[in-house]
Amino acid sequence: MNYSYIIIDDDQESVLKTKAIADSFSELDFVASADNYEDGLNLILEHTPQLVFLEIDPANTASNLSLALINELYRYLKVIPKIIITTAGKDLAFEAIKYEVFDYLLKPLKRIDVVKSVLKLNKSIVPKEIVSEQTLVVDAEPTVLARQEIPNQDHSLILCIKSYGDYRYIAARDICYFQADNNSTDIYLNTGEMITAFKTLKHFEGVLSFPFIRIHNSYIVNRNYISRIHSGNSVCYIKNSAVKLPFSKSYKVNIDLIISDFSNGNYLEI
Repeated sequence: MNYSYIIIDDDQESVLKTKAIADSFSELDFVASADNYEDGLNLILEHTPQLVFLEIDPANTASNLSLALINELYRYLKVIPKIIITTAGKDLAFEAIKYEVFDYLLKPLKRIDVVKSVLKLNKSIVPKEIVSEQTLVVDAEPTVLARQEIPNQDHSLILCIKSYGDYRYIAARDICYFQADNNSTDIYLNTGEMITAFKTLKHFEGVLSFPFIRIHNSYIVNRNYISRIHSGNSVCYIKNSAVKLPFSKSYKVNIDLIISDFSNGNYLEI
């Protein structure tokens, strides 16, 4: 899943550094930047990004950048963007917590800190999307994919592959990986079975979120089925199988996200 973002910072050098780090993540799409309170507010209201990198202790006090911007957003928006504070000092961290900011990163920004924020972002978005059980209906004919909500106590995501009146239901948790095949996609299950859907891999990348992660032009993998990552050979191993999926340099940042996600869990490195 991709997230649009805006940078609000009075220091142009900091804007460029933040953007350089953020642009290394395929999930993050830059919209615009602003160097003062008023322009920043207007950008957020106009573009409604999912993410805002915000400086709250500016060098130029005339910019009026502060946590007050968050209060102003509540006057106009029902859904407030995730706010990531980017500033040089720790002294405003406690006050920022009271504003329920998503994260607080110290300058100069480190890439690993943004990695952790993106992982947190992926995890925070998933529960909101799966409020009730959802069925993704994928026609075998090349038509538009539809999303339907079905009231049920089971909150797992279901994919439905539909073909001429034949409805095939797949629990997303049973999918190991997706493989591109021209304008169709092969879906590989933990049973060893393969099912073809007439949608592109990019289409699935757009409608699925964590733990499904794009690692190659031809592959999306379910992070929960990765048993091993070999950086030297640029391959991921799939649990309980002999399958090895290649990952490309252009998606190396997503591999870093997966490695970091493993280390943030109940984890022991030996």
